[in-house]
Amino acid sequence: MKNSFFLLALFFSSFCFSQEKKDEYVNDNFLRYADHIYNENICSVLIHETSFEMNPPLIEFNSGQQIELSFDDLEGGNKTYQYTFYHCDASWNPSDLMVSEYLSGFFDDQVNNRSTSFNTVVQYSHYKCTFPNASIKFTKSGNYVVLVYANGNKEEPIVTRRFMVYENLVGISAVVHQPLGSDALYNSHEVDFSIVFGKYLITNPYQDIKVVLTQNNRWDNAKYGIKPVFVKESELTYDFDDGTNSFPAGNEFNHVDIKSTKFYGDHIQKMIRDTVTKITDVYLMPDVVRNFKRYVSMRDINGRQLVKANEATNSDNEADYMWVHFSLPYEVQMTDGNLYVMGAFTMWQANKDNKMVYNEKRKAYECTMLMKQGFYDYQYVFFRDGVTDGDATLIEGNLAQTEDDYTVFVYHRSPTIFYDRLIAVKNLNSLRN
Repeated sequence: MKNSFFLLALFFSSFCFSQEKKDEYVNDNFLRYADHIYNENICSVLIHETSFEMNPPLIEFNSGQQIELSFDDLEGGNKTYQYTFYHCDASWNPSDLMVSEYLSGFFDDQVNNRSTSFNTVVQYSHYKCTFPNASIKFTKSGNYVVLVYANGNKEEPIVTRRFMVYENLVGISAVVHQPLGSDALYNSHEVDFSIVFGKYLITNPYQDIKVVLTQNNRWDNAKYGIKPVFVKESELTYDFDDGTNSFPAGNEFNHVDIKSTKFYGDHIQKMIRDTVTKITDVYLMPDVVRNFKRYVSMRDINGRQLVKANEATNSDNEADYMWVHFSLPYEVQMTDGNLYVMGAFTMWQANKDNKMVYNEKRKAYECTMLMKQGFYDYQYVFFRDGVTDGDATLIEGNLAQTEDDYTVFVYHRSPTIFYDRLIAVKNLNSLRN
């Protein structure tokens, strides 16, 4: 009987998020210059600067800083995975550089750090690599995509993840505030900034400089193609009043706290261990529609994710997986679009895994996802039929008091170089800046 339980657990764990995922991955091996998982057995992909698990994947050029990439393979075993890099322009299209122009040393390396899950119901192999390292170094700043592939064949992609390498060549002065004199005063944040370039040579600021703004380290709602309003002798000013540099403020994130298998984390209604598979089902408290409600301050991690098992010595391979059940009571089903659970753990993407299904009997939208122990921020995003941009306002509301992180990326492509050089980065917070 014990062996039967073990086999059943393996069977259920072979589905990373939902059983629908298998169809999604058929013939899905063309390379994307974006965050993507190409194999149904791969879960919990994390990428960050190594000094802190929730740092963005951003390092300074030639600083000694490193990026760590990790993931779980629910199929287990000891597989051979390699990784390589692609240099991209400011809009995440592949640059015209040859690989020898942006990498030194080897152009590929093996993911050598592997550990087997220990004392977990759902068994998996955990893989991890850090870069740059003794084998591979970057010779250019800019946007990069790391590709993990199997069996020495780049036609068998496993994971792609974005990261950035920057230089400190110009200064950025910036502030976040409510857009005064605008209808968006009570629901938006405006990011005003100036680029101070001093003696750094910029021939044509309107053509050579590219600026990208992000909110909470997201690329799905990033702002591209922003041009300066004023050009001075050594300063470019970006101060608009038409919403060019404004974001909907949104609301504080909901969260999943499944760091413990013994104690209920915040927002958990009940935890039930399946008698057959032994996998724990975690039922969250039903969420509420917060649109048109007053602002309530809540501590969050601005959409990020953290893998953590309180009872473990090493969460990398001792954190277990659980079925997490989301529920959003809603009186009637919306017929003009679909609702999704979204956060960094979904790569800020809407797909079958995180799609909510309406339960007519319970009058609620529901979704079940297999998640590794940890702490995860999330929000509900509505995608209207035929529209590519999601709307979190419908469920979550939109209030200027919300605390958000913002990042200003400044790229330079001069007539003498043929790639977008990342010459400055500025991190901001709506409450502190």
